[in-house]
Amino acid sequence: MADEEFELDLDDLTRRMDGAMASLRTEFASLRTGRASASMLEPIMVEAYGQRTPINQVGTVNVPEPRMVTINVWDKSMVGKVEKAIRESGLGINPQLNGTIIMLPIPELNEERRRELGRVAAQYAESARVAVRNVRRDGMDQVKKAKSSISEDDQKYWESEVQDLTDKYIKSVDAALESKQEEIMQV
Repeated sequence: MADEEFELDLDDLTRRMDGAMASLRTEFASLRTGRASASMLEPIMVEAYGQRTPINQVGTVNVPEPRMVTINVWDKSMVGKVEKAIRESGLGINPQLNGTIIMLPIPELNEERRRELGRVAAQYAESARVAVRNVRRDGMDQVKKAKSSISEDDQKYWESEVQDLTDKYIKSVDAALESKQEEIMQV
């Protein structure tokens, strides 16, 4: 069906759309839903030794109980910087110090905070949709550039392949958002 001269790299487009989905899953993991999770600290970076470093590379992150996260900071001089990074992260958690251990009690979410988290999740999903659409645009541009070397039927075939791939990933973003919003609104 496809001309030998032009072969769109659907694997590359798929890989790039998978990247958008992986990014969305990471952002969703950072949204707290009232349960403690070590992954909620993943996006937080600490200014350590002259560079931005993930928290899990300056201390051990544990979840000793369902509503508590602890960080055992390895270097005493880093405790203040880790605490500052958590306060400025926008997670809405107030760190408590106990020597080199930083305790993060996870408060119950009220209705207003749940709605706010739902809106943040929707923004993350929209960013993922935009990323998927950008990959789609790149694929369509590749097909258009090859217009002179492929038949009109082949052009339509490749355009529909790119569109089908895009539709699949947009559905998957929407499903992930719906699932995350249900999790957030669960009391």
